[in-house]
Amino acid sequence: MTAGEQETDETTALALAARDGDPVAQAGFVRATQAEVWRFTAALVDPGAADDLTQETFLRAFRALDTFEGRSTVRTWLLGIARRTCADHLRTVVRRRKLDVRLAAQAATEGPAPDPAHRLTSADLLGRLSNERRTAFVLTQVLGLSYAEAAEVENVPVGTIRSRVARARDELITEVAKARAS
Repeated sequence: MTAGEQETDETTALALAARDGDPVAQAGFVRATQAEVWRFTAALVDPGAADDLTQETFLRAFRALDTFEGRSTVRTWLLGIARRTCADHLRTVVRRRKLDVRLAAQAATEGPAPDPAHRLTSADLLGRLSNERRTAFVLTQVLGLSYAEAAEVENVPVGTIRSRVARARDELITEVAKARAS
């Protein structure tokens, strides 16, 4: 057995003992794997986010430790969790950037043009929608979630989200037309 294999076996043994609630094994497991998880997350995302991503990886790992059965090394299991943590982080960053772009575009178009009397704001318009339609619209059109993600958040079928968004758009168009006519 090589030194690397022996180290991996010891780390896996620590994880199995940590799973059973041994606090010394829990601390040993983190000490044995933390530097590698940090390097991995720093390489996948960036060193500035690596501390937070490493912490999130270990939070997820400890919540899921009871599912670790030792069929693979704990190293591969933990790095899989780290990879998913990084992917989730990157999706969040992309969503935030899209939201920033949308909000900037909205701010640029909410100037003096469409409503000279300033009777109508986007908040007013959204406030006129039912809660279900407003939530579906904001999740998909403002926050940038996919229809499937919004359906998961709302715990409804994707078709329901599509319908709510379509109806919300129709209502918003009608409200804008009314405001312009008056």
